[in-house]
Amino acid sequence: MTVLNKRIAVEDAIADLKDEATVMFGGFGGVGSPPSFISAILKKGVKNLTVICNDAGFPGIGIGPLIVNNRVRRLIASHIGSNPVAGKQMTDGFLAVEFSPQGTLAERIRAGGTGLGGILTDIGIDNDMVRQGKNIVSLNGRAYLAEEALSAEYAFIYGKTADEFGNIIYDKTARNMNPLMAMAADRTFAEVERIVPIGELDEEEIVTPGVFVEGVAETEGVNWKWVWES
Repeated sequence: MTVLNKRIAVEDAIADLKDEATVMFGGFGGVGSPPSFISAILKKGVKNLTVICNDAGFPGIGIGPLIVNNRVRRLIASHIGSNPVAGKQMTDGFLAVEFSPQGTLAERIRAGGTGLGGILTDIGIDNDMVRQGKNIVSLNGRAYLAEEALSAEYAFIYGKTADEFGNIIYDKTARNMNPLMAMAADRTFAEVERIVPIGELDEEEIVTPGVFVEGVAETEGVNWKWVWES
């Protein structure tokens, strides 16, 4: 890997990941999640992770296998309803879950990537669970919750195509929170279906600039069976 050629093996991307790390994973119900990175992290055996993701995936899809195999101790997500194992771990006290409304979660990650301390929102201000432990700020006669920005040591994201510098384009809704997370981590690694030479991507289609990406791995993509394919 060089400054202008960031091709990297999957195993090298997760080589420095340690127990108790804070990690962001792209994906929405598994769509846009990085399957090869998730599998490699499972194989590596790291545990007690704090994971920031849109949701808990399904038991065998997205970040679900990390939860099923007891690798996650804290989860910040918008919902966990598609993964009953996450619900059981939460009620059993093994998995600590912080719920954040989906739009708020996205903006907290965006704030982390742009150097802001947090955001103000009135979403959830009437909900005891969402409001718990948060400051309420009055601005122009309206009350808002002060939501802290989110950042991570690592972001593992998934794209359609990248060039060798790490500029990334996405496939429709598989984009989801991947671009935001790429900006909000100390180290970002991307898994893509195809890597092309620098200059081959249409610059108008690039969503994530390579300056945010430390390494990019070319893989065969999704390695699980979707729930609707049974």
